[in-house]
Formats: sequence, structure tokens, C-alpha cells
Amino acid sequence: MLFEKQYILTEEVIVETRYRTETRTGTRTVTDPDTGESYEEDYEYTVQVPYSYYICNVTLENFNLSHVPVYIMGQDELSMYATYMSVLGNREDLFPSSGYVDKYITNPPSDYEVPAEYLSDERFATLLAEAEKYLGYPYVWGGSNPSTSFDCSGFVSYVLTNSGLVNTGRLGAQGLYNICTLVSKADAKPGDLIFFKGTYDTPGVSHVGIYVGDNVMLHCGDPIQYTSISSSYWQSHFYAFGRPPY
Repeated sequence: MLFEKQYILTEEVIVETRYRTETRTGTRTVTDPDTGESYEEDYEYTVQVPYSYYICNVTLENFNLSHVPVYIMGQDELSMYATYMSVLGNREDLFPSSGYVDKYITNPPSDYEVPAEYLSDERFATLLAEAEKYLGYPYVWGGSNPSTSFDCSGFVSYVLTNSGLVNTGRLGAQGLYNICTLVSKADAKPGDLIFFKGTYDTPGVSHVGIYVGDNVMLHCGDPIQYTSISSSYWQSHFYAFGRPPY
């Protein structure tokens, strides 16, 4: 069952009509110009013969095994799985090559304090208070609440809704972009959303975070953390700022 969910095998068969040259033998009647006598002789000739040429394109897609549990576990099981993934069962020594050791234990995300003057905006202060409850939660593909942990759009949707500011329901990154009013970089302010594209192979918007000012966002990376958007990576994938319908 896991194999079927992790791997997708597709085949595309293309049939082309091609031609090959064949040499054949025939018989013809020839008249001798000197004697006038006729006789049969064999001769060779070539023909173009059509045939079917088959091209089979085989593609094997490997869906990340760590994402498979999202589709086969219930909420309680997924909550335990998310916790396990983040702390490696409290036995990080058994998983020396795991990226989670570096992300959560050896080099946890740096602390960041939003400037106090930004919190004078009560709406932003309310949004931030809800969002900061989940700092350090692990990234879980498809996650949309504290019990399962979050992915990027699940985190932003949950924070907007549970802060009481905007009831978005569960939207993807593109869906959140669609409900926002676009704002320029110069007009972006704390509480706006920031959108990115091309962070993984999907059309349209692929990542979203909450902008907190000073080129910093709070987003569900891995784990949920504050991140500077000034790096070359985020600048190369930047798409737009958007203001939710507060």
C-alpha cells in the first residue's frame, strides 16, 4: 500500500509510421532486338515498405515518503507523527544523517523580536499573538491545525481564522493570494501576506508567509520560524505582497 502511494508509474506509447527499403525479385519479358525472340528474365527492384515503430515513454514519480503519512493517518496519529519527526523520538543519536537534527536540535531557528512600535496596530498585534503560539512547530505537508502541525498555507489560514480577523477556512497559497488585495513593496506593512513562486514544482503561488516588517516574515518553513526575506533565495522567488480582507 505504501509502495502504491509513494510511486506513480505511467507509460505513454507512441506509434509512428516509418518506412524501410526492401529489395525484391520480379520477372519480366524481354525481347532480343537482334533475333526478335522473347524470353523471361529475373530482376531486382526496391520498394518503400511502411511499418509501425513503437516508442514507449516510462515515467516513475517518487512522492516523498515523509509526506505519505498525511494521506493515510487520522488526526491523532498525524499529531504524534509530527512530534516524532520534530524530536526524532528524543533519540537524535540514532538518526545522524537526518535533517531534523540540524533543524531542531543542533541549530534551532534564531529568536526574533518584532519591534514594539509595530504592535501599536491592534490588528497586527492580535494576528502576531496567535501566530507566535506555533513557533517551532514542524512542517508537515498538508497540516492545517496544531494537532497535525502545519504546512505554509495551513499555518496562515489557521492564524487568520483563529485570530478572529478573517475567516478564510482552509486555503492553499494560491487561494490566500486570490482573496488578498495586492500592495507594492513600498506600501507593505506588518500583517500583510507575502507570496512566493517556484519554491517547488507547482504552478502559480507556491509559498506564503506573514510579513512582520523590516524584511522579515513569520512562516511555516521547517519549522515555523522568523526568516529574513532579504536572502538571495527568497528574493529570487518573491512574487507579491497582499493584504487580506481585514
